[in-house]
Amino acid sequence: MDQKPPTQSVKDANQALLSALPFDDTTDFDDVDRGFLGALEPGVVTAADGRVVWDGDSYAFLSGDAPASVNPSLWRQSKLVAKQGLFEVVEGIYQVRGLDLSNITFVEGDTGVIVIDPLISTETAAAALALYRSHRGDRPVVAVIYSHSHVDHFGGVFGVASEADVAAGRIQVIAPEGFVEHAVSENVYAGTAMSRRAGYMYGAVLARGPQGQVGAGLGQTTSGGEVGMIVPTLDIRKTGETHTVDGVEIEFQMAPGTEAPAEMHFYFPKYRALCMAENATHTLHNLLTLRGALVRDPHVWSIYLTEAIDRFGSRADVAFASHHWPTWEQDRIVEFLSTQRDLYAYLHDQTLRLLNHGYNGAEIAEIIQLPPRLEKAWNTRGYYGSVSHNVKAIYQRYMGWFDGNPARLWPHPPAELAARYVDALGGLDAVVTLAQTAFDSGDFRWAATLLDHAVFTDPDHSGARALYADTLEQLAYGSENGTWRNFFLSGATELREGNFGTPTATAAPAIVAQLSAEQLFDSLALSVDGPKAWDLDLALDVTFTDLGKNYRLTLRNGVLIYREHPADDTAGASLSLTKGRMIAMIGGDMSSPGIATQGDSSVLQSLLGVLSAGDPSFNIVTP
Repeated sequence: MDQKPPTQSVKDANQALLSALPFDDTTDFDDVDRGFLGALEPGVVTAADGRVVWDGDSYAFLSGDAPASVNPSLWRQSKLVAKQGLFEVVEGIYQVRGLDLSNITFVEGDTGVIVIDPLISTETAAAALALYRSHRGDRPVVAVIYSHSHVDHFGGVFGVASEADVAAGRIQVIAPEGFVEHAVSENVYAGTAMSRRAGYMYGAVLARGPQGQVGAGLGQTTSGGEVGMIVPTLDIRKTGETHTVDGVEIEFQMAPGTEAPAEMHFYFPKYRALCMAENATHTLHNLLTLRGALVRDPHVWSIYLTEAIDRFGSRADVAFASHHWPTWEQDRIVEFLSTQRDLYAYLHDQTLRLLNHGYNGAEIAEIIQLPPRLEKAWNTRGYYGSVSHNVKAIYQRYMGWFDGNPARLWPHPPAELAARYVDALGGLDAVVTLAQTAFDSGDFRWAATLLDHAVFTDPDHSGARALYADTLEQLAYGSENGTWRNFFLSGATELREGNFGTPTATAAPAIVAQLSAEQLFDSLALSVDGPKAWDLDLALDVTFTDLGKNYRLTLRNGVLIYREHPADDTAGASLSLTKGRMIAMIGGDMSSPGIATQGDSSVLQSLLGVLSAGDPSFNIVTP
């Protein structure tokens, strides 16, 4: 790949940051090292077939001062996050960090261990459990707690528990109310698009190194192993609810609609330890993740942080989360949580103030400034979320995509708009010349805009592609935000080497298997190719033999509608099977046994004939 070194303007900007931030404050480095018991050696985790699913050793280059090709603040964060191994949080609570995007925590009970948030993959979770046991003994897992509904907090559950042990009552699985619904819907409904964009966000295919991927701010990257799910056996429904697991009392605080739609904090009185899930980490988090999601509510987020301070601040000697390192001592904990709370509240309130003065999201993102105390705090820096894209997300949450300017109400789509701009600017070569001038002056944002239009007009224009890749690379070198850097470098990679598709998909079979009947039909409806189905008018009864329920499906005007309905002979055809067998059938397995049909066989074939799977390799930087 034709990588270029950083330009002088990028070097100057990165150098200037060294005097703007308190790099002499080493508190985070002390906290990262505190309680270290040992690392996984080597720091590589493989699947049963020998495939590498995690390579922590690929980040060994993260040492010393930042190279010119990496923002020094991001370099600092990546050095902290890449620290790998088992750590004692307090005596009785242990955390493995650096073996996946997230942390896994082990809380010791009377007879066994409670596991909090078992990472993304079976393989990394199993490696973390083995590392813990090598230092603390072969304690059996007695419970698993999912702090919230994102895959990096439950996907590796098969590495620490089995469905047989859960079914037999040997392991309890605890989660916030609504966990399964939200975990499944996020990973299935828009899963294809989210997974494709996640490949950009986490830099999954990028080479590790000073000119490549250095981390994602929240964690280094995502693991690539088996993703699973075991349905919770205990749903936490209200704040103040307490449960005792293996002699360990746990007090819960609900925090729905924050970083995840189903999320909770919890406190261990025996250990005076508070788990903040993913709502208080050592970075500004996302209000709208770049892979795509529903916009999160920073106002509610700040309210739940205030409640956590009030409920637990005077009782906690340590606060830990499912990313990054813990914070010890009551005064520091309250200050940390208060700073995080003020960060989200400030962004929310000031965005609303400015939009009520007529500014749109892009304008607010350029003019908003954090208070000096927040600006200088390391845990508010935008390594994962950013002030820029979070402010735009808040605007979107309240005002939508339209900023009120009628000229922006009905613009041409990107390719048609690009062709008109290129023509107005004198043609492709003229646009590339203008972009080169912008590049040479260090105005990489304008260069990227011009070259986006050029490539969307002619994706095969070699000069435009090459300069566009160089431009994105320079934007990456200057980015403090890890996911911005990964997006820029991923775009440059695809411009130079071609589309790399989706490295890791989260709609794993174990997650899809948890779809309710209604969610299954919703996902089916989302796959109907509307124009192909315009002229169809059909009805199909589906009886799930394992659920004892019948649903009437109708397809007309390209819309699939379902309702629970007694089976009768008014439908054109009927289908009798288990839910699992229907999932397999939709996936293309029509030949295996387990399907009973009656009536007009063409009804089912017509329905299946208009289903269209998502494209995991859709273009992003080219039309």
